[in-house]
Amino acid sequence: MADVTTDRDVISYRDAVAEGIAREMRRDATVVCLGEDIGEAGGVFKTTVGLFKEFGPERVWDTPISEQAIVGAAMGAAMTGMRPVAEIMFSDFLACCWDYLANEIPKVRYMTGGQVTVPLVVRTANGGGLGFGAQHSQSTENWALTVPGLKIAAPATPADVIGMMAAAVRSDDPVVFFEHKGLLASKGAPPPPGHVVELGRAAVVREGADVTLVALAAMVPMALRAAERLAEEGIDAEVVDLRCLVPLDTATVLASLAKTSRLVTVEENPYQGGWGATLVSVVADEGFALLDAPVRRVAGECVPLPFADALEERVIPTVDKLVAAVRSLAAY
Repeated sequence: MADVTTDRDVISYRDAVAEGIAREMRRDATVVCLGEDIGEAGGVFKTTVGLFKEFGPERVWDTPISEQAIVGAAMGAAMTGMRPVAEIMFSDFLACCWDYLANEIPKVRYMTGGQVTVPLVVRTANGGGLGFGAQHSQSTENWALTVPGLKIAAPATPADVIGMMAAAVRSDDPVVFFEHKGLLASKGAPPPPGHVVELGRAAVVREGADVTLVALAAMVPMALRAAERLAEEGIDAEVVDLRCLVPLDTATVLASLAKTSRLVTVEENPYQGGWGATLVSVVADEGFALLDAPVRRVAGECVPLPFADALEERVIPTVDKLVAAVRSLAAY
């Protein structure tokens, strides 16, 4: 595949998706891709550009407009020795193939006593903030979080896209790989060849002493912006990028709380049933003595996402909402 960057020092999140897949396809001939318009068209979000040209129709398959067909074919391919990477165009459309994703794929290894594995990746464009409306803007990580047997990855940087894609493709368990639409144009340093980021290992992306902010995907750069503003007020925030929900790296969060004693989670999922609630429950069980203040959760409102940008901003987390939550906690 041709160099997807215009500057050797940076790569976009969008191009990192294609690069991450290409690295695994070059390394392992059993890796194939399938989805709607992922071939010559390069994907509706241009995240598979160059794959069809390099690997051809034998390994990059354009599919009908059927999420059930895409995920069902990926399941069969994975059970018979391939490592498919299946694209569901919008994460909202995971509902269309939910039977496969919730009832079939994550249970095969368990029900066969480990005799059959389903090593596949279902990658999908996730999240709001772009005015795509109620049926194309949801953050659905919390859907997958309810299903035992699925790993859940949601990278925030181009380097993590590539490294986590490598780990996801090599996993013998199924992985749902959420790519945030709002991050696609963001850029960062490209990782070196052979870069792998272990699934389930969070990253402390900003050191701090006063409060721990735990975020995922597009909420990570938002938390970093909030931390910079809080620093001007004398509040030193540590930012933890979870990277994955399953496996969930609670050890890194608890280690951060041992320094800061205050916790704020920020998630784009709706507040009701969001991953922050799960993390907070673990902290209450295993790290209650570390806390000097109540826990705060900043999350999406429990309403369908509006189309209008001014209304959408009222629903999803913002820097202002996060800063206000931290201020109240710092004054506790």
